[in-house]
Formats: sequence, structure tokens, C-alpha cells
Amino acid sequence: MAAEHLTEQLQSVGIENTQVNRWWLHQANINMNMLIGKRLLRREATVQEALIVLDQYANTASAGSLVAFNLHHEDLQAGDLGVICSFGAGYSIGSLVLRKR
Repeated sequence: MAAEHLTEQLQSVGIENTQVNRWWLHQANINMNMLIGKRLLRREATVQEALIVLDQYANTASAGSLVAFNLHHEDLQAGDLGVICSFGAGYSIGSLVLRKR
């Protein structure tokens, strides 16, 4: 569901998944993150594209995407695109598309 939600959101603003430089995903389960990355990109996401902070902070639930953003955003260049995405109970999904100035 998360990959579908993100793809639809990006399409609604005229962006292809492959144009996104960084995915800050919900940090609850590394296997889930890897699967979402693979569905979004149709290949394995690199560690620079879909950052994982589970090894440092464990399961931070919905806050994990913001922890990942906070730790890994300064290296982006002007014009780069990123997406923050978290999800929770009841199949709720929230996401935000960002472009670095």
C-alpha cells in the first residue's frame, strides 16, 4: 500500500519515482523498507536512496522517517527531490514530497 500511495502522490504532481533522490521511509522493519524501495524503483534501492536508521535507533515507528530525514538531508543538492513517508494503524499513510532549494 505504501508504494502505491507514494507512486500515486508523485504522479499527481508530475514526478516519476525514479526522479526521487531520497526516500525517508517509516523505520519499523528493514524488510518492509527494502520491499517498498524495490516496488518504487523496480530494483533494489541503494543505501543513499532509501536510508535506514534502524541499526542506530531501532523501531522508532512513524517518527523514524523524520529521524532519517534529520540525519540524512544536508548532502542533497539544489533541485533534488525527496519523500518523507510514515504509516500507522488502520492502514493510514502520510507522505510529503520535498525539493531542495
